[in-house]
Amino acid sequence: MVMSPPTAFHMMTKPRGAICNLDCQYCYFLSKEKLYPDSKFRMSDNLLQAYTQQYIEAQRAPEITFAWQGGEPTLMGLDFFRQAVSYQQQYRKRGQHISNALQTNGVTLDDEWCEFFHANNFLVGISLDGPRPLHDAYRVDKGGQPTFDRVMNGLRLLQKHGIEFNVLTTVHAANEQHGLDVYHFLRDEVGANVLQFIPIVERDNATGYQEGSTVTARSVSADGYGRFLVEIFEEWIRRDVGRVYVQMFDIALAAWVGDSPGLCVFEETCGTALALEHNGDVYSCDHFVEPRHFVGNLVDIPLSEIVVSNQQRQFGLAKRDTLPRFCRECDVRFVCNGGCPKDRFINTPDGEAGLNYLCVGYKGFFNHVREAMNIMARELSAQRPPANVMRYMAQKDTALKSTFASAGRNDLCPCGSGLKFKKCHGRRNA
Repeated sequence: MVMSPPTAFHMMTKPRGAICNLDCQYCYFLSKEKLYPDSKFRMSDNLLQAYTQQYIEAQRAPEITFAWQGGEPTLMGLDFFRQAVSYQQQYRKRGQHISNALQTNGVTLDDEWCEFFHANNFLVGISLDGPRPLHDAYRVDKGGQPTFDRVMNGLRLLQKHGIEFNVLTTVHAANEQHGLDVYHFLRDEVGANVLQFIPIVERDNATGYQEGSTVTARSVSADGYGRFLVEIFEEWIRRDVGRVYVQMFDIALAAWVGDSPGLCVFEETCGTALALEHNGDVYSCDHFVEPRHFVGNLVDIPLSEIVVSNQQRQFGLAKRDTLPRFCRECDVRFVCNGGCPKDRFINTPDGEAGLNYLCVGYKGFFNHVREAMNIMARELSAQRPPANVMRYMAQKDTALKSTFASAGRNDLCPCGSGLKFKKCHGRRNA
């Protein structure tokens, strides 16, 4: 049976492949250069034109986004992206709106790049792991030198030119215990109001593929990721609802009101977020750019066929169909759905394979936010702003203050965290 293409699918496009001007120690994509030993790693003009035409023709939604990543996509040069925009206008169907999103390390940005981004309404994601020492722990250049100042210079240029941007922060061993420091820096010093906190789960192997069951020392710990998110949430829910947008918190709220999470990591199935290499090779997912997940080259097979191929369909369904019983019976499955398949490599408590490495963190976070999410969901259903939750939190905090005053050091903290007072609000107050 021939399947019709999905209404919309996402393509992570890598016009320079894995080529990058930095050498971030935890980067999962730099090793993909080994897949193409004789390549110049530059998408040709003919391929760019074919990709643009096929991608637009295969979409059945009125909104289409071209997502450019790497490596470092700006290493293609401005002329490539000028031509990309030109092809988009050439093949755009009546009534379609086309946008572009580009993820960059920010180091190459200058006024000319920013003028182009502004003129063509690019959404720019910039990678920044927090204040200087936390960012520079792993995000270094090819000479092993820190990059913080150069990234901040690029970010300030985006702000100077009025370009819409968001910050992508990876959470790893160096910053997992500094959630509030990271959040305050991004909110108050950087002035960012759209944030993503992406966990680094780096398999410890020689292939660079999703193999093995151990992680590197740079990886975030499972409970550490949960604590990092909770720490930021406790600040956000009191001060910044409706003012700062944190991807993970938006995902949670969407699930609590019964909507789709909106991110493949937390959808029940996946398979509609593919990756395109510089030579036209298409892989099932950006995190599975490896030979066994190669699904075709758009020069040989149109994208409209690749995205509905049996191989790709089975890849997407496996996320749901291989979910362990422990996950199927979990009370936060409705929002988690087992997480990303790339991280599902440990065993459940009863020994079944396929549990997400981050399970402890996800479960801790989603259960922690339950009360606040229920309140915001009720506000939305009543057509009131979810930011009203901040008033409830202020009242709750006032009531708790008197309880804190009488709590013993070894009593359970009145906040409900399950920790002893001396290790929770007692520690914070001290």
